[in-house]
Amino acid sequence: QVQLVESGGGLVQAGASLRLSCATSRRIFSTYAMGWFHQAPGKEREFVAAIRLSGGSTYYADSVKGRFTISRDNAKNTVYLQMNRLKPEDTAVYYCAAGYAVLIASRNEYNYWGQGTQVTVSS
Repeated sequence: QVQLVESGGGLVQAGASLRLSCATSRRIFSTYAMGWFHQAPGKEREFVAAIRLSGGSTYYADSVKGRFTISRDNAKNTVYLQMNRLKPEDTAVYYCAAGYAVLIASRNEYNYWGQGTQVTVSS
């Protein structure tokens, strides 16, 4: 059973914006921190951004700081990743994840994963 469902990926030109969404159940959304990871072909899955359960703390990979914003909508059980000023190197499959995430940037700390959404940025 799919617990996390991502949407919003697509093909855009460099400099454009996209907003990814991740919808989940109330149980998961009210229990865990939520994160976004991405994986480019031939590379490891890497941390992008995360937000704590309270929504008061957010974390970003250095490569996306100042360009990406993570947020959560408690009424919709949905977490968002607003991606601005996209670069070709942002091209990857983006995965939503949920977990207690004591180590917020470690993919091993996340128990639930979505199926991913492709983001392609052309130069």
